[in-house]
Amino acid sequence: MSFYTSLSGLQASQTEMSTISHNLANVATNGFKKSRTEFADVMASSVSMSPTQMIGSGTIVKAIRQQFGQGASIQSTNALDLMISGEGFFAVKPDPDSAKVAFTRNGGFSVNADRFVTDSNGGHLQVYPVDGSGTVVATGLDSTINLQLPPTSGTPKPTEVVSLAVNLSANATVPKDNPVFNTTTNPYAFDRFNPATYNNSSQTIVYDAVGNATTMTNYYIRDTVSTGAGSNSNWLVYTFVGDRQMQVAGSNDPTTMTFDSSGAKVAPSSAIQFDAFTPNGTTTPQQVTLDFGTATTQLGQPFSKLMETQDGRAVGQLEGVSVGEDGIVRASFSNGDTQALGKVVLANFSNPSGLRQLGNSYWTSTGVSGEARLGEAGANGFGSLMSGAVERSNVDITEELVGLIAAQRNFQANAKALDTSSQTSQTILNIRN
Repeated sequence: MSFYTSLSGLQASQTEMSTISHNLANVATNGFKKSRTEFADVMASSVSMSPTQMIGSGTIVKAIRQQFGQGASIQSTNALDLMISGEGFFAVKPDPDSAKVAFTRNGGFSVNADRFVTDSNGGHLQVYPVDGSGTVVATGLDSTINLQLPPTSGTPKPTEVVSLAVNLSANATVPKDNPVFNTTTNPYAFDRFNPATYNNSSQTIVYDAVGNATTMTNYYIRDTVSTGAGSNSNWLVYTFVGDRQMQVAGSNDPTTMTFDSSGAKVAPSSAIQFDAFTPNGTTTPQQVTLDFGTATTQLGQPFSKLMETQDGRAVGQLEGVSVGEDGIVRASFSNGDTQALGKVVLANFSNPSGLRQLGNSYWTSTGVSGEARLGEAGANGFGSLMSGAVERSNVDITEELVGLIAAQRNFQANAKALDTSSQTSQTILNIRN
């Protein structure tokens, strides 16, 4: 009988060493949870046996119990690296077209070629659908969706009104009076490629009907100088959108801007409405109005742009994604839009130790663990969510190595007991012979 008692000890020690080896092998696996081998003694007795004379029959492995203690965190610069501080699991779908959901503590997520947010195994992160304000509109495991980042946001709108205010220096000279190039053989003529023919310029980004950005450039030319109180000075303004000069009533003549002796703008008194034109690459005519408003001045300070607005917009291109502490995933776009995409689903279980391990840091529910209870970050019974961090394994190398040495010694002790039992049996057989 002692043979089998020692054999059970050997098998138990071997199981414990295997469990510890598995823990050590996954010390660098994100989201991994170590296991602990639990044993129970075996007693063979009958009603008639005295309780003071009972001898055990060895040991058995009662359970290999998972330990869901918190692992250490490692910081990252990836906003989609998520960590649960406390209890809870992420919900992922290994197959996005299947209803099967797995659970994981490994929050190292990234974006695949189809813009879905996935983990390193290809599992799709599950989120609750939300409306534009970030309010959850459906709950339950059957209502979760695969998180996907949209490439664009919004619809394009062509620029119709440009509002611009500048200060034109009262100390500026008149370019056509410059004797360097305004001669009989080289008469003055405005040339936007020759900075000597104008005083200043300003640029404004405008958009066409399909959202393409182009530049509206205004060239400012001092035409006349005020000669004192009661007299005005004039500036000429040429306007180009891209390489196309804007016309008013079919004319290429510049706009005349007049200032009184105090530097206040007198004319034009209303916005300038240019003729409709068709931008390059589009088939939709576009009409732009330029309004210098009342804030445009002619003062002694250098030229400066005081104010600039335009009412067009392009389609926003995806620029970044963030995950808040509340679990709301938001995308930001180049046109200034922000869009709530979903709320990260967190799951918990009545008995997490009863979860079935699937490998790849995945678990699935069983009758022992109970059904998944879904919630959100910060809710009662669920952990808080951290972005830019990943949970490492909760394996303590020192602790595991000490346990491995103890398991090895237990194995050696049981082997010695087995050898001793063999020698005793051999001695008895020799006596009979």
